[in-house]
Amino acid sequence: MKEKKENTPAWYVVHTRPKCEHIAASLMAGLEGVETYCPRIRFQKNTRRGKVWFIEALFPSYFFAHFIPAESMRAVNYSQSVIRVVDFGGNLTSVPDKAIALLKAEMKDVEICEVEVGVKVGDIVELTEGPMRGMKGIVNAMLTGVERVRILLEFLGRENAVEVPLSKILTEHQPRAVMAGKGR
Repeated sequence: MKEKKENTPAWYVVHTRPKCEHIAASLMAGLEGVETYCPRIRFQKNTRRGKVWFIEALFPSYFFAHFIPAESMRAVNYSQSVIRVVDFGGNLTSVPDKAIALLKAEMKDVEICEVEVGVKVGDIVELTEGPMRGMKGIVNAMLTGVERVRILLEFLGRENAVEVPLSKILTEHQPRAVMAGKGR
């Protein structure tokens, strides 16, 4: 049984150094008989310095490689930025082709899928500028026209409504959570 498994091409999970998934996958794709898949997400986030675009691996420190272990295991394990091919108790475990196909479909058959994090009424947000910087409040209303929101902030012993631009708030939503269950 083990002999057959080591001579059959299959998808495996590869563990990499942090923030090196796409580099390792790209270098490994140059190996003969090895195909890689490293799904990533692109999202825009409000930071203290304004809106910034980020690209991160969908599975931090992991990607998928399709190869025949008997032929390519050594080259895969010793590729740049690779820690190891994931196994369980020394037994190499493959990922079903169907799981990879479903993941590719969810990613719309692209390696970098754009995710809209967004804000909605009821979300807890933090102000990033002005005299109330760092204060947290609840989004009370989405205002049309100039991408503004009304936030209820508690200060001076009572709740006050403040209107601010969307670009001046941080949301607690995480892009992976948004993608997993449309996160909210």
